[in-house]
Amino acid sequence: MLRCGEEVVSEESEEESNGVNLMEFSDEILLHILSYVPCTDLILNVRRTCRKLATLCLDKSLTHTVLLQKDYKVNKDKVKQLMRDIGKEIYQLNMAGCYWLPSSTIDHVTRCKNLVKLNLSGCHVTSLRLSKMLSTLQHLRSLAIDVNPGFDASQLSSECKATLSRVSELKQTLYTPSYGVVPCCTSLEKLLLYFEILDRSREGFMLSGQLMVGESNVPHYQNLRIFYARLAPGYVNQEVVRLYLAVLSDRTPENLHAFLISAPGSFAETGATKNLLDSMARNVRLDALQLPKAWINGSGLLQHLKFNNPFYFSFSRCTLSGGHLIQRVINGGKDLKSLTSLNLSGCVHCLAPESLFRKAEDDIDSSILESLVVSCCNLRHLNLSAAHHHSSESIGNHLCQLLSRLKHLLSLALPVCSITDVGASVEKPPSTPNLVPQTFGRKVRIGIQTYPRNLGDQANQKMESSVFWALMGSLRFLGTLEIIGSSFSSAMPRNEPAIRNSLPPCVRAQSVRDSEVAAISQLTYLQSLTLAQLPNILTGSGLVNIGLQCQHLRTLSLANLGMMGKVVYMSALMDMLKHCKCLRDLRLEQPYFCAGAQFFQALSHCSSLQRLCIVSRSGTLQSDAVMSFMASCLEVIMCHMFMGESLTVCKNLQQSIVRSFQAERPALNVVIFPLLHEDLTEVIRDVPMRHLDEITLFKSRVAEEPPNLWW
Repeated sequence: MLRCGEEVVSEESEEESNGVNLMEFSDEILLHILSYVPCTDLILNVRRTCRKLATLCLDKSLTHTVLLQKDYKVNKDKVKQLMRDIGKEIYQLNMAGCYWLPSSTIDHVTRCKNLVKLNLSGCHVTSLRLSKMLSTLQHLRSLAIDVNPGFDASQLSSECKATLSRVSELKQTLYTPSYGVVPCCTSLEKLLLYFEILDRSREGFMLSGQLMVGESNVPHYQNLRIFYARLAPGYVNQEVVRLYLAVLSDRTPENLHAFLISAPGSFAETGATKNLLDSMARNVRLDALQLPKAWINGSGLLQHLKFNNPFYFSFSRCTLSGGHLIQRVINGGKDLKSLTSLNLSGCVHCLAPESLFRKAEDDIDSSILESLVVSCCNLRHLNLSAAHHHSSESIGNHLCQLLSRLKHLLSLALPVCSITDVGASVEKPPSTPNLVPQTFGRKVRIGIQTYPRNLGDQANQKMESSVFWALMGSLRFLGTLEIIGSSFSSAMPRNEPAIRNSLPPCVRAQSVRDSEVAAISQLTYLQSLTLAQLPNILTGSGLVNIGLQCQHLRTLSLANLGMMGKVVYMSALMDMLKHCKCLRDLRLEQPYFCAGAQFFQALSHCSSLQRLCIVSRSGTLQSDAVMSFMASCLEVIMCHMFMGESLTVCKNLQQSIVRSFQAERPALNVVIFPLLHEDLTEVIRDVPMRHLDEITLFKSRVAEEPPNLWW
C-alpha cells in the first residue's frame, strides 16, 4: 500500500507504463481493499501516503470496528497512537489474546468514549484498571474479560457498576473461583463462562470452589437468553459452575433459548441441576442445547425438552442411540432445516438403533444416518469423530455416500475407519507387507508402495468408485476437514503427565492409505486440515497433492501417521511445505520426529507461518536449525516444541530464541521443554490461552460450540 501511495505523485508516468493506476479505482473498491489491511497499518502508515488514502482510511466502515486480536506486531505505543487518532470513532474493539501488551495499555481504551462492544479476553486487567476504564464507557453493552487471582469486586467504583448494569452480553474466563462482575450485570441477556481454574495453586495448595451464594444476584438472570459454560478438567471448575447453575434453578429465565454446558469427563447431575432441567422442560423452548453426558445418558430428558427453530445440538460423548436421536431429537424425521451445527463426537451408538448389546465396532444402520441427512439438509458443521462408524456392504448406503448429500457443509470431522471402501478387506491382513506393527520396538523393513505425485495421474490411477474420493469431490466448498483415528489420544497433556499410551488403531483404518489422503486435494477452498492416527500411510505422497492444490490452507495438524517407529512421510511433508504459502499454523505430533536442518529449510518456504507446535516422544531437534528458521521466518511468534531432548538443551535453546527475537516480535511466545518431564504441567499453565486452546492442545474443533457465539 505504501508503494501505491507513493506512485500517485508520478501519476502520468504510471499511466503510460502500466495503463492502470490504483488511485483511479472507485472509493467503494478501494475501501474493500483497505478492509483487509490491519487497522494499525491503515491509521499509522497508509493514511500518511496521500490525501485520498488519508480520507478513505478514516471512513466509518474501517474505523467502526477495530480488530487487534491477531495483530501480533502491535505494541503499547501503537495502541496509544491508534486510540489518540481514532478513539472516538471506535464502536467495537477486539483485543482478545493480546497477552504481550502490558496492563497499562488498557488505560488508553478510555479514549474510546463511544465503545459498545469490548473484548479484553487474554489481556492483563486488574480490578482497579477495569474500574477506571469502565467508568468512562457509558455506552458499553458487550464485555469480555478474564478474572484472575487477586480480582476484588469491592474495588469497582459506583460509575463502573453503573456501566456494568447496562451490559447485556458478558464473557468471563475464570482463573480463580469467583463470580467476577456478574453480580453487577443486572441486564444480562447473554452469559458466556469459561472455567480454567486449576485444582492447585502455584504453591501446591488445594483450591476451594466455595463462593458466597448471596453475591450471585438471583433476579439478574431474568432476561437471560443464552447461557454457555465451558469447563477445563478439574473438580474446582465443576464446583464453581454448580453455584452459577444453582441461581438458574431457583428462577429459570423465561426467554432462555440457548443452554450449553461443555464439561470433559464425568460431571454428575445433582438435585439442583435436575430441578433446573425440569423447569426448562416446562417453561422454555430452546434453539441450542449441549449438556454433560451424564445428564443425558439413561434419562428421558430429551423427550420432554421443547425446541423452537434449533440451530445447534451437541451430544458429544453421550451414549445416545440412533433410535433415541431420531425419535426424541428430530421426532421421527421432522423437518429440521434450521439446524446448522451438529456435534456427535464420541457418540459411539448414535448411528445404531439401540445401544444395548451392541459392540462399538458393529456396522452402522444407514437408515438412521439417511433420516438425519434428509431432516437436517442444511447442516454446515458436522462432527462424527471419536467413534467407530463402519458401513455395511449394502450398495449405496455407505456413510460417505450419504454425507455427500449435505451440499452446504463447511466443516466436517470423521473417524478414519468411516472413510474406507466397503469392499476393502479388513478381516485379514493383506499378504503384502503393508501392515506395519504399531509399536515402538524393533523397526521392520517394508516394501514402499509408490503413488504418482501429480494429481491428474493420481485421479486416473485411483478408482472412481472410491466413496471417500467421491465425497471430497461433492463438498467443493468445505473449509475445515478432520480425519481422526477413533481411538487416538494425544501425548500432549491437559492437566496430567504425558505418560498415556494410545490405543491401537481400528482394523478398518488400515485400509486408508496415501491415495485417500490425495483425495482431499479436491477441496480447493480448504483452510484447515487435521489428520491423526492413519497407520498405513507409507510415503505421504497424498500430502504433496494437498500442498499443490489447496492453496488456501492456513492450518495443518498431523499426528501419528504411518509406522510409529519412524517418520516415513518426512520427504513428502517437506515437499508439501514448499507449496504452503498461506500456512499460518502447523502442529506436528509424531514419535521419533527429527526437527533438523532439512525440515526447517522446507518450513522456511511457508512465508506466512506464525505458529509452530511439535510434540514428539523421543524426538530430536537441532538448535542451529531452529535458530536459522526463526531468523528467516519473520512472522513466527509462537514456537512450542515438546521433544525427547534434555532439559538443559531445551532451556538453552528457548533462552537463545527469546534473547535474539523478543525485541522485534513483542508477541513472541517460546516453550521448549522435554515432553516427559514431571514439571510439564506447570509449564503448560503459563502458555497464553489463545495458543493453548487453538493449537498446542489437540482436540476436535468442528462444531465445538455454536457458530458466531461471540466475535
